[in-house]
Amino acid sequence: MQVRVRVQRVGAVEVPLPSYQTPGSAGLDLCAALPEAVRLEPGERRLVPAGLCLEIPLGYEGQVRPRSGLALRHGITVLNSPGTIDSDYRGELGIVLINHGAAAVQIAPLERIAQLVIAPVAAAQFELALSLSETGRAGGGYGSTGV
Repeated sequence: MQVRVRVQRVGAVEVPLPSYQTPGSAGLDLCAALPEAVRLEPGERRLVPAGLCLEIPLGYEGQVRPRSGLALRHGITVLNSPGTIDSDYRGELGIVLINHGAAAVQIAPLERIAQLVIAPVAAAQFELALSLSETGRAGGGYGSTGV
């Protein structure tokens, strides 16, 4: 299934459009719209501009997710993962990165820093109830289904 998403470049750095790296990829790569490299110290978080605005169709959202290679090699991840881009948001995308690694990491201009997944969203309608249906789990929370 393909979804048409309109995109606009913004800012001084011309980033590539989001792209799939392989035919089976679920996520499109997002790049850092940085004029020069930035250093991300251990424990530091930073909002990195993506240089793009999106027009996501109603009924869909954009999910910003980490890149596994950055996470494995450097401990760099998207702090609010997955970050949600609502269909009515038209501002520039910003990626909140955090360095969970032990060493400082340079984020280079146009480096692929995150993935974007476009996904359908179900609109919920809530109905107040005096009781809910019974299940085997009931109110069992964290760890209640075993290890």
